[in-house]
Amino acid sequence: MRLVIAFLLPIATFSFALGITLPMMRLEKLYFLEERPSLIDVIQGLWVEGDAALAVVIALFSVIFPAAKIALTHVAAVTGGRSRSLSLLSAVSKWSMLDVMLVALVLFAAKTSGLAAASLLPGLWFYAGATLATALAAMLCQRA
Repeated sequence: MRLVIAFLLPIATFSFALGITLPMMRLEKLYFLEERPSLIDVIQGLWVEGDAALAVVIALFSVIFPAAKIALTHVAAVTGGRSRSLSLLSAVSKWSMLDVMLVALVLFAAKTSGLAAASLLPGLWFYAGATLATALAAMLCQRA
């Protein structure tokens, strides 16, 4: 089981880094305008445009909580669950799929608004993969 955790955690960390920096979706407007925002670009754009509260909420639930969950899973794997990291991991895990749901809602809104055609790009797949790998590793750490 520790071998599986040792395999999942580097994959989760690497996928998370790629997931927040690579473009997540392609938005085509009026057939010739195209945007390919990454999650970091979305947060930065909201902040610059004056939507600081929304930028903070998205950063908190899509970057900070998942990064904390990955870090706590690393600590729990190294300590074998003998530290407080396992209880903190349990608290952070309750928010684990909220980040992917948030991105899916943005994509759904773009597709159904009729103003833009949206398609998925690798950033979203890496982000979802990181979320699933972290959730699986956290579950295995709690069982061990």
